[in-house]
Amino acid sequence: MTDGAHPQLQPVLDHLEAEFDNALARWQAFLRIPSVSTDPAYNDKTREAGQWLVDQLREIGFTADLRDTPGHPMVVAHHPGPGRGAPHLLYYGHYDVQPPDPVELWDSGPFEPRIVDGPRGRRMVARGAVDDKGQLMTFVEAFRAWQAVHGTLPVAVTAFFEGEEETGSPSLLPFLKQHAEELQADVAVVSDTGSWDVDTPAITTQLRGMLYTEVTVTGPSHDLHSGIYGGVAPNPANALTRVLGDLHDANGRIQVPGFYDAVVDPDGETRAQWRALGLDAEGFLGGIGVAASSGEQDRPFLERLWSRPTADINGIWGGYTGAGSKTVIPAQASAKVSFRLVPDQDPDAVLAGFRTFIAERLHPGCSFELHTHNGSPAIRVPTDSPYLQAARQALADAYGTQPVNIGCGGSIPVVGEFKSVLGIDTLLMGFGLEDDRMHSPNEKFELACFDNGMKAHAALLARMQAMGARRDAAE
Repeated sequence: MTDGAHPQLQPVLDHLEAEFDNALARWQAFLRIPSVSTDPAYNDKTREAGQWLVDQLREIGFTADLRDTPGHPMVVAHHPGPGRGAPHLLYYGHYDVQPPDPVELWDSGPFEPRIVDGPRGRRMVARGAVDDKGQLMTFVEAFRAWQAVHGTLPVAVTAFFEGEEETGSPSLLPFLKQHAEELQADVAVVSDTGSWDVDTPAITTQLRGMLYTEVTVTGPSHDLHSGIYGGVAPNPANALTRVLGDLHDANGRIQVPGFYDAVVDPDGETRAQWRALGLDAEGFLGGIGVAASSGEQDRPFLERLWSRPTADINGIWGGYTGAGSKTVIPAQASAKVSFRLVPDQDPDAVLAGFRTFIAERLHPGCSFELHTHNGSPAIRVPTDSPYLQAARQALADAYGTQPVNIGCGGSIPVVGEFKSVLGIDTLLMGFGLEDDRMHSPNEKFELACFDNGMKAHAALLARMQAMGARRDAAE
């Protein structure tokens, strides 16, 4: 425990150590519930996972219930903490998980959590181990420990968990708007990001946004015999791939009109911090079996990963794709194309640019339709926030070393929605590692990371109470 930590924290940390095996058992019970939100066959199990959390939170002093939505339910829970005037934290997580497919590539059942040995010690292997059930449980167990040792929490807490994150959170924004007053807090806390490594904690200060599109190109009125019509009839698959082949130039720069107009380069201090991290780019890519990087080749590796926008074809189809041969010119061809956006890029402006990009290149004998599935802006977290400083101190309390500020190439739309609807910033304090195999077979979470996460969240509660006490004294 670092100097200046809350005097009541050490007994809580001791309790977490003593109860570690029981925490693992609860985590495993949670992981056994196959809460696959994308598949209606698992709807009852997804609801069961939400109710499991409600029951757990009620056990540790929260008022909690399951709130129905047009999709999967929300979990909303409140703990008053020590009373009026205490800082108020909003904790967010999601209890749904990705489908386990392909199941045959798992070493054991995806919903039969196992603790196995790994190069960093023991690890939990199961679907949802890290994304997000394991990370969510780090702060639920921190709540449990404070309640067990001191009979209350040191601050007021609202817990808000959804069951649709893996389906794009269609019910989240309407629910936030409807319940904005109830969900008000001083700051939000999300654990759905990563540490720098198993021994070095991190605060994520930048998230890329997302624009996810689907484009369908149409040519002839029906599939055609390629011998009779080949050479004269436009082929939508050819036309579409020709357009998409122009997305990047030879140096990896994206060719959508106006795409970089709002992109701001990292400042000198941030670039220096990222260089000092000493990322092994070859090792990073070697872990996924890749020998050379892609993207803008004139940009440093971490800038490409964290602070530069991207364009990727996520799927493409059209014509005959079954066994054997069928020589057709397809009537239609489609692709899913996503853009990871950086702060100040407007998803609507990027969509308009992509529409122009397609129209300017498409064969005149074809037409196209462009649809969006979701879009969210990128996020910057103010690094001078007193809440972020409290989080940095809490991570140092747990790890015994100072955290680093990092970026994240992924997107967490709820962070932007907390800002736009509730007017609050979010602390992104995560404990995953790059090799945790999120969304893949044999997803795992190191027990050391789980342990550090519980302790860091316990320390965050203490640091937030101390910050509130200083604020009250100043007033």
